[in-house]
Parts: sequence; C-alpha cells; structure tokens
Amino acid sequence: MIKKIKRFVFGKRLPSWEYKHQRLSKKIALAVFSSDSLSSVAYATEEILLVLIAAGAAALAYSLPISLVIIGLLWILITSYRQTIKAYPKGGGAYIVAKDNLGKYASLFAGGALMWAYILTVAVSVAAGVAALTSAFPTLLPYKVILALVALVLITVLNLKGTKESGIIFAIPTYFFIAIFFFMIIVGFIKYFTGQIVPMPMETIPVISGLTLFMLFRAFSSGSAALTGIEAVSDGVPAFKKPESENARKTLLIMAVILTILFFGITFLSLQYNIVPHHDRTVVSVLAQNIFGNNMFFYIVQTFTMLILFLAANTGFADFPRLSFFLAKDKFLPNQFTQLGERLVFTNGILFLTAASAALIIVFKGSVHNLIPLYAVGVFTTFTLSQTGMVKRSFRLKDKGWKKKALINSIGAVMTFIALIVSAITKFVDGAWVIIILILVWVFVFLKIESHYKKLANQLSVSKLKKPLKLKSEKHMMIVLVPSFHKGIIKSLRFAKSFCKDVKAIHVDLSGAQKEKLLFKWKQFKPDIDLIILDSPYRVITEVVMNYIDEIEKKNPGIDVTLVIPEFVPKKFWHHLLHNQTSLRLKTAIHFRKRTSYISIQYHLTE
Repeated sequence: MIKKIKRFVFGKRLPSWEYKHQRLSKKIALAVFSSDSLSSVAYATEEILLVLIAAGAAALAYSLPISLVIIGLLWILITSYRQTIKAYPKGGGAYIVAKDNLGKYASLFAGGALMWAYILTVAVSVAAGVAALTSAFPTLLPYKVILALVALVLITVLNLKGTKESGIIFAIPTYFFIAIFFFMIIVGFIKYFTGQIVPMPMETIPVISGLTLFMLFRAFSSGSAALTGIEAVSDGVPAFKKPESENARKTLLIMAVILTILFFGITFLSLQYNIVPHHDRTVVSVLAQNIFGNNMFFYIVQTFTMLILFLAANTGFADFPRLSFFLAKDKFLPNQFTQLGERLVFTNGILFLTAASAALIIVFKGSVHNLIPLYAVGVFTTFTLSQTGMVKRSFRLKDKGWKKKALINSIGAVMTFIALIVSAITKFVDGAWVIIILILVWVFVFLKIESHYKKLANQLSVSKLKKPLKLKSEKHMMIVLVPSFHKGIIKSLRFAKSFCKDVKAIHVDLSGAQKEKLLFKWKQFKPDIDLIILDSPYRVITEVVMNYIDEIEKKNPGIDVTLVIPEFVPKKFWHHLLHNQTSLRLKTAIHFRKRTSYISIQYHLTE
C-alpha cells in the first residue's frame, strides 16, 4: 500500500539512464532557477521603504536612487557570473569557485554561507507568499505560520516528483506572474505619462530619526534582497540541456532584463502613488489596487504574486541539494547527500532543506521582515568569495582577455564586499549576527565530518596488511535469545547450529510465568542446545543479556559473540507496532560493542 501511495504522489521510479532526459530547456530553467530573483521584486521595494519611513515621508524619495544603485550592482554581478558560467560549465557556484582558487577554508565558508542562503530563500519566499495571501484576505493573518508550513510541504512534494516535472509545473505560474506584472507596470506608466495618476493622501508619519548616511546604507542593504538568487543559475548549469553553459548564460541575461524592469517599475510607481508600507498590507498589493482598483486584476496580481513567492522557494530546492552533493562528494557532508532518489533527485538534500526552512519559519513566526536581515549577509558573502575567486583564476591562468575578466570580477568583488560590510553593520542588531554564527557553525560541522571520514578511511585501509591474506578461523559463539518456544525459535536455533559449533540458548526470566512452560517444551523437543535461564529481578532484558555477554568475554578473551534475535514479520504493516520492540533495544545496545554482533532471523506470519 505504501508503494502504491508513493507511486501515486511522486510517480513511477526512473532508471539512471533517464537522467540525461531530465535536463531543462531555457524556458523551463528560467522558471526553476530565476523564480527567486524575479519574486524578490514583490518585497525588495517594500524593504527599502520600511527603513526610510523612520525619517518621515520625505525620505521615501530616496528609494528610487537606492534602487538604481542596486540595479547597477545587479548588472555588474550578471556580467561577472556569465564569465563564471563559461569558466565552470559543470557548475560554478561560490563553493566550487572558492575551492578551485581560494583554498579549503574559503570554500567551506562559501559553502556554509550558500547553504544558509538557500535555506533562507525557501523560508523567506514561503513567508512572503503567505504575506501576499493575507494582504488579500486579512482574516487569514493569524494562521500565517500554519499556511507557510502547508505550502512548504506541497513544494517539497512537487520537488520530490523530479526536476523536469516540477519545472514544468512551476513554469506556468512564473510566466503568468511576469506577464501580469509587466501589464501592471505598463498600465501604471501609461497613467503616469498621461497624468492619470492620483497619489494617495500622504499619511502623517512620525519622524523617529533624521535621515542619515547610515539609514541610506541600511535601506540599500534591505533592498539588496532583489539580488538574491543570481548565483542559482551558475550553480545549476549541469541541469541545462546542451550546450549547458551557453543556455545558462542566456537564461541569466534574460532574468536580469526582466528583474531590472520589474524592480525599477515597482519602485518608481510606488513613489508616484505615495505608497507607504503597512504591517498588514504589502506595497505591491497597494500599488496594484491603485493602478487597477479593487477589481479582478487586483486579485489576479495578488494570486500570482503569492504563487511566484511560493515557487521562488523552488530555486532553493533546485540548488541546495546540488550544493549538498558537491560538499558530500568532498566528504564535508554525509555520504547520503550524494545519493539520487527514485525520481532522480537528491531526496536527502530536499528533505533536509524542508526541515531547516520549516524551523526558521516557526522560530521567526513566518515574518519576512524578521528573516530578511539574515538573508543579505549570506548572499553577499557568497558573491564576494565567488568574485574574488574568479579574479585569482584570471591572474593564475592568464587566458585570452584575462585582464578584462579580472577587471570585471574585481569590480564585482569590491562592490559586493562593500555591500557585505554594510549589511553586516547595519543589520547586525536586527539579526545579522545570527547568520554569521550559523555560517561558522556550518564550517565547524564540515571540518568535523571531514575529520571523521579521514579517520574512517585510515582505520579501514588495507594498504598496510600483509599480502597475500591468510584467513584463519577465530573463536566464535552464537547465543540464541529464547523468550518462549515456537516455530520462529526453532528456525533461529537451526540457523545458529548450521553456522557455529558453540551455540547457547538464553531465556531472561522476568516473572517466572514463561520459565516452566519453556523448560517443559525444551525437554519435550530436545533441541540439543544448552538452555541457560537468566534471572531479571528488575524486569529488564537488555541489561541482563549484555551482562551475560560480558561474562563470556571475560572468560574467553578474544572471542566473537553473535546474538541471534528471532523476529516476527507480520503480514499487515500496523502489526509491526505489536512486535519486535525488545529486539530494537538489543540491536541498539549491541551496535556500540566492539566484538559483539547480532543477526535477525525473520519468521514470516501468514495471517
């Protein structure tokens, strides 16, 4: 039944040779890898205004020049990442670039920052999608955390269905979002040029503090959320159809053009309409209502804003598992992250991302404004390391046009480093310090995992063993656990006898209820194996069995002991809850003993 449910929800299993057919065209890839960047226009302008509003209504005019600076930085990064994609056609994220050019520790810092960036991408996108929904339907506001978690689960399920299939599903709302936002901006500019814009009455806004350079930097840092997701395309180059790098470069360029128009358009028109941010209404929802009125088009804008924000999380789902694969391949994450699931996706990476994002949504109560400060530091850290790595690469290889490439990447590195410092300082109190600590925690975890794998490889290595191997038999005893006497026990006794000469059967007597019956049947069937009764006055089994094995090992140094554990295999899945709890505790205890092993002997029930 479980298999049938899995097939129905996720689809049939895909063979390994299907992997090449799961690659994405430019149209689908734009939806998969660019949804994060494109969706950021739904909240980037608002984040700028939320900072400037503290200096009064007049300060909101600075939102336009700030957005132009961000757009300028966007194009520097786009130009630079197009070079990165060309240089690393198999995937050129910050981790790979830093590893290749800046060394181990820089790459781990980039990897940690990038992992948190993708986790935050998912959390922020889902939270922003819920904010768009509650702006249209304010009665849902008290349930925003629950709604965010439900949306997260649905996105996870779609991603577990496979990259290509989920990409096709996500492409439709992404392109509808682009179309409706272009339409809204075009209508807004027509009204602007024809003098039809009626600005909203300017609210009386208390001036909390004067406009300072620090506040402008802080607004720039908040608005830089519009730059998130740029690296996603360079991380996901292997997912494109051939020629991979060329298709990725074109997709990145198209994304930049769309993002520029949407971000500038929303910021400019918000300024013309005197839109002020509110805690219960998004800037985009107010803008749409001013342009279209409270009609069908307003609700269409809100619907597709909500969808693109939810689907923006897919950028994290597309790239986080891929990044995890690279880190696990280099032994900085568990090997499980390198394994493809039944639908040719990195299932473990997807599930880990879901759990981490859900935790952030719960901790920060589904608030976009609370999550944004954590966003910028991680994003600009990866940008800076990637650009710096590309500069070093140009100087190292000195290939054709290397000076021009180095100049472009140098400008990108300097600009993003300045943005990183600004974000770290201006957002430090708001929570940027948290992400700095979390990145360092990731680096520590990476190093500990690598250390474990190195020690493991050293202990398992056969390089120092004498050749050829001379295998000799060692002292071995099998102990069969006998809770009662039945067909399953007979199967376990027969198994032990066929593999070992020294076999003992043990029964742990908890209350005396089973002891007499067992002894009677033992004499009756005469299995030709010694039965040892172990008393347990405190009614525990695991401790008594372990103590008995300890005594055997003391009397026979160097002996290997295998505990044979009889287990029922019920026909119905829920029957498992009724059996085998003792065996689970025994297996756990034995797992940590050096010279003790266990074998489960299954007896399959027919009813």
